[in-house]
Amino acid sequence: MSGIPREDRHEPRWPATIALLFAILLYLFLPQTLIVGPKWILPSIELVLLIVLSLANPDRSDPDSLLLRTLSIALIALLSISILTALGLLVNDLLAARIIEGKRLIYAAITLWLTSVIVYALWYWELDGGGPAQRHELPERSRDFLYPQQATPEVFSDPWMPTFFDYLYTSFTNSTAFSPTDCMPLTFRAKALMMLQSGSALVTVGLVAARAVNMLI
Repeated sequence: MSGIPREDRHEPRWPATIALLFAILLYLFLPQTLIVGPKWILPSIELVLLIVLSLANPDRSDPDSLLLRTLSIALIALLSISILTALGLLVNDLLAARIIEGKRLIYAAITLWLTSVIVYALWYWELDGGGPAQRHELPERSRDFLYPQQATPEVFSDPWMPTFFDYLYTSFTNSTAFSPTDCMPLTFRAKALMMLQSGSALVTVGLVAARAVNMLI
């Protein structure tokens, strides 16, 4: 079990909140052709959910209630669906040989890639070991990810627990290398998420960005 004192077992929501706000801002920069419906609807819903979650349990020292847990998952799921939909529409435009300006394509690819990094970081942070509060109560073998600090506790003098930045780093490296680096997925859902992220990043960089560069040359 984790050796972290009970009073220190909390993960403030504000780092994830800032990242989510940035992802929402990036979404607003996507071309309207990559968005289903009015552009303002999804960000408005996400902002309302984010405010409710931030006010209800900002410190996350205690596990979220079933309602708050559902809202947290729904918030990330909404953004995930919107990004995958935008990527699908963009790829469809390319395959249909529709005329797309090179610079516009580059900006769309960068926006989708950055948003994807944030979205999957939120998934990892929210799901690992049952969530920010719950995972403090579980042994390492019962969690979804294994970090080097957990695999070699004798190297560290103080008990260690991943924070949102660690999951953001994991997401960034997975989207860059198309595979896990220092952090290993342990469960089916963790492997499935990392596989989906790597596939999306590969399509974004290998197809969309490469096509944009080719158009600019």
